[in-house]
Amino acid sequence: MKWFLLLLSIFVFPVEAETIKVGSKRFTESYILGEIIIRTAGGGVHRQGLGNTGILYAALKSGSIDLYPEYTGTIAKEILKLEGNPDLAELNRALAPLGFGVAVPLGFNNSYALAMREDRAQALGVRTLGDLAKHPELKLGLTQEFIGRADGWPGLKAAYRLPSATPSGLDHGLAYEAIAGGRIDVMDIYTTDAKIERFQLRALEDDRKFFPRYDAVLLYRLDVPKRFPEAWARLQKLEKRIDERTMIRLNAAAELQGKSFAEAAALLESDSREVSQRTFLKVLFGPDFWKLTGEHLVLVFVSLAASIAVGVPLGILSQKVKAMTQVVLGVVGVIQTIPSLALFAFLIALLGTIGTVPALIALFLYALLPIVRNTHAGLEAIGKGMRQAALALGLSRSDRLWHIEIPLAMPSILAGIKTSAVINVGTATIAAFVGAGGYGERIVSGLALNDNATLLAGAVPAAALALIVQGAFELGERRFGWMARTG
Repeated sequence: MKWFLLLLSIFVFPVEAETIKVGSKRFTESYILGEIIIRTAGGGVHRQGLGNTGILYAALKSGSIDLYPEYTGTIAKEILKLEGNPDLAELNRALAPLGFGVAVPLGFNNSYALAMREDRAQALGVRTLGDLAKHPELKLGLTQEFIGRADGWPGLKAAYRLPSATPSGLDHGLAYEAIAGGRIDVMDIYTTDAKIERFQLRALEDDRKFFPRYDAVLLYRLDVPKRFPEAWARLQKLEKRIDERTMIRLNAAAELQGKSFAEAAALLESDSREVSQRTFLKVLFGPDFWKLTGEHLVLVFVSLAASIAVGVPLGILSQKVKAMTQVVLGVVGVIQTIPSLALFAFLIALLGTIGTVPALIALFLYALLPIVRNTHAGLEAIGKGMRQAALALGLSRSDRLWHIEIPLAMPSILAGIKTSAVINVGTATIAAFVGAGGYGERIVSGLALNDNATLLAGAVPAAALALIVQGAFELGERRFGWMARTG
């Protein structure tokens, strides 16, 4: 038990020196800006690809991150619910009571826009957002965040009186491929996207000036300058350092030239245009491989150990106390039906934090059903004659359970534990969406870049780990069966 608690303290709740923690959203530019901030600050932790504005803001409030790159329009409309185009002074006055501030304008405006393929827009005579109202037949594919934001689809539809129904949600990176293939006609873009020119898209004019300015800034906790004075002083050097052309170049380095986010960020200090191709093997065995492997193993096996400690007693309870059978099995069954991202979101709101803790709790809950059901089924399968023989020997209820029933039910219990372990390996990849690390980090990055090599570099080791775990449990089951037969 002591070694387990030691591993838990080292890997799950490590004691580390105070260091600045930077967050980023799940799209290319935010990843790159997060890396630029870490480089400029002289080090720190980059919790990358955490999700949308709501998750980043929740992480900032809880102290899970200290700052992250944000845009003035998003702060005004989505966080503060302000009208118009407030300047930095107005934003700071509104943010101060919340314990936050905005500073270091980076030097570029990255606005929202809707875009169509140039040939399609020209054929239909669509030049402005107002022109979309004349073409209700057009199929829109918008990001989930844009669909839900006040300064996104709901407000845009009302301002332009667009006849289209609420469109399908689509990942930003995948939307470019969808519009290029003609599967959608209109998508939302960021005006500094590197793929606009590559896919020959026309950004539709915002003729009613619906979108505010989205100037890139740092949204930070007010205690950051005091806690990290040297890092904060270095970050001031980023002010007005990145113009729109530079940001497009950095985005292109990641999305079009195959550079990692860190390599793209390094180009801010250099004009090098050398292409470093992102191949599957290069990404698979990259410098982060062992770090991600360790994080994934901790997520899987710490949550599995907790689910065994709770699930086996629950399975015994459900079999011994008939009044509890349907209650216990029903509860663990309902938990299994909750979508993983929904459960993660609920736990973040409940705990007020992101990262490893909510991920471990979610994985623990998902692992319960196979263990509880198989423990219950294994005990139920023990023959009446065997129970009567144990009773005839004068064994107490406790002795019958631990010396007769549990050993006989053990193959079924181990099968449930094996199923939970394999399920956890796959489910743990989703934990990257809440900053818990693991192989899912590569999958999230691959989605942001629409890059198959990065996607596979996360999916393949996760699948291999699942096979290894399953094989190890099957060997254990065979050994246990052999020992049971011979001893």
